[in-house]
Amino acid sequence: MIGPLRKWYERHFSDPQVVILALILIFGTAIVLLAGRLIAPLLASIILAYLLDGAVEKLQRWHMPRLPAVVLVFVVFFALFVITLLGLIPLLSQQVAQLVRELPGMVAQGQNVLLQLPERYPQFISEEQVRDMMGAIRTEVTLFGQRMVSLSLASAMHVVTFLVYLIVVPLMVFFLLKDRDAILRWFTGFLPRDRGLASEVWAEVNEKIASYVRGKFVEILIVWAVTYVTFTFFGLNYAMLLSVMVGLSVIIPYVGAAVVTLPVALVAYFQWGLSAEFAWVLVAYGIIQFLDGNILVPLLFSEVVNLHPVAIIAAVLVFGGIWGLWGVFFAIPLATLIQAVIRSWPRYDEIPGSAGTSD
Repeated sequence: MIGPLRKWYERHFSDPQVVILALILIFGTAIVLLAGRLIAPLLASIILAYLLDGAVEKLQRWHMPRLPAVVLVFVVFFALFVITLLGLIPLLSQQVAQLVRELPGMVAQGQNVLLQLPERYPQFISEEQVRDMMGAIRTEVTLFGQRMVSLSLASAMHVVTFLVYLIVVPLMVFFLLKDRDAILRWFTGFLPRDRGLASEVWAEVNEKIASYVRGKFVEILIVWAVTYVTFTFFGLNYAMLLSVMVGLSVIIPYVGAAVVTLPVALVAYFQWGLSAEFAWVLVAYGIIQFLDGNILVPLLFSEVVNLHPVAIIAAVLVFGGIWGLWGVFFAIPLATLIQAVIRSWPRYDEIPGSAGTSD
């Protein structure tokens, strides 16, 4: 037993560069798993700073000094954030409250439709099946109402935490942007000098992660805006709420679009029934999804996402199960990191001194 383990270790970990890379990956994963909730504001600040640093670097390429560039980008970002917060949150709250008020009427309308099914299609569905479906619907509606109440209470209890984040996160974003180089020098000072393999992996992943994060935010904003304009044009109820859901659905590749289609179709059906307006809304929504998947995504991520769809879905399931929403959002970058590590990990015949050795 010891012999095969020793051979496996020598095959994969005889190079000190590999050991350094493995320790960095293990240490980083342990920090996120064990202290993720405690350092959540720091992680959010790093992500936002990572997102905004591209704009800062572009201004620097236009010969603007870094500090004025940081100030300009931060002020624009903070202004847009405040405007969005003050304008979007009240509207979303209003539409959610309206949806909760109208939900019993929608359920009653749905029950009337279900009661007609045994008469029209007795060979496919029975009255007992309809009663079971109606009971399941009533249970889900009750649970939904309880979740909304719990969410409201939890939100009320966490107002102070939210206000703290609202102050602390922007401050950390500003200083992370302003002192980026000094922070990176301080951090790399704790790493071994002989870290060529880790630097190689980071150089490959860094550009892809930055492009992915920025591209994903752009995709969310574009899909959200186009969907809102489309739904508003057709006069669909809860246009802002549904468009936000559609915009956020692009975070989950493939699955998100399929899941958010159901509430869009249900709201359109309860508003218009099986009519021309219902069909046109679904057609327009389908066109938006088609353009997003076949034009927008290739334009934004042509050089970033070089993964098989099965690998992407597996990454979403695994990292989403570990880190929740953040894991879903960063599933593709994390999968790209794993791919880069596997690609850069030296094979046995590439390790100095391994040639000529015998098993």
